[in-house]
Amino acid sequence: MNRIDRLTAILIQLQGKKIVKAADIADRFNISLRTVYRDVKALQEAGVPIGAEAGTGYYIVDGYHLPPVMFSKEEAAALLTGEKLMEQFSDHSNKKQFSLAMEKIRSVLRGSEKDYLESLEENIAVLRYQPGALANVDGEEFPNRFLSDIQQALGLNQVINMEYFSLQDEVATRREVEPIGIFHMSHKWHLIAFCRLRQGYRDFRLDRIRKLNLLNSHYEKGKHPSLQGYLEQQHNNHKQEAHLIKLRFTNEVMRHIREQKYYFGLMEETVKGDFTELTFLTGSLGYFSRWLVMFGNQVTVLEPLELKTTTANLVAELHQHYF
Repeated sequence: MNRIDRLTAILIQLQGKKIVKAADIADRFNISLRTVYRDVKALQEAGVPIGAEAGTGYYIVDGYHLPPVMFSKEEAAALLTGEKLMEQFSDHSNKKQFSLAMEKIRSVLRGSEKDYLESLEENIAVLRYQPGALANVDGEEFPNRFLSDIQQALGLNQVINMEYFSLQDEVATRREVEPIGIFHMSHKWHLIAFCRLRQGYRDFRLDRIRKLNLLNSHYEKGKHPSLQGYLEQQHNNHKQEAHLIKLRFTNEVMRHIREQKYYFGLMEETVKGDFTELTFLTGSLGYFSRWLVMFGNQVTVLEPLELKTTTANLVAELHQHYF
């Protein structure tokens, strides 16, 4: 990247955050801190109002904005792909907001980029399996339109009041929660929040929320862990409870478990002649044994002994049930 392109990219980076550390700029462009200082000085000399806070970073003075940004064909194609993903993996509120944003982006594209996107439009698709929509006890579908509100609550540290339906208890309860983050997993959005009713952190699926509104009250963000910190803690807890499993599959059956093995916690895979040895880390031997039964004598449990016993008991139950 030449220096002019880098200066433009640094300016865009500065406009994207309230404060940007010099080290972050250096890491992004693989340059030294001295080069960062020279580049920032060059922008300042060109009339860009860049301020600096000692020990913190650089910032753009409020009120300054770049003229409309032009996108390359590759960037425009990436945005189109993002739009396709949003159509399948977001809720009604975010789909609408992203669609409005894409309209603004398309409006600043050059004619050639617009033609390029139109030629790609019908040739990019994101598909996913969608089982029947989850319905509440009254037989009505859940609204699935609260993602934008939850994002606002996260940004402003607002308390959320919601009516949440628990599939386990088959009952809806009114909750006041202090959100700490959202994540997407297995085709569902999840909200991690401190529940004032249960006095603990809970994982709420957004597609089980019946009603939601943001309260005027706020909470102290610092008293809660970050989303990343919470997820790492849960992962560590899971690892402490997990079981290390070693199996030997025939190579004949390996082609049937290309994707499945990753869902069950695959850690290592080694081909040994006519067999392949796999190592897994799982939290439930019972759940894992039900998967193994599918492969009959094409798989051998090497360890632990407890898994052999669990699988044998399951086979005995099946035999008794059918014979």
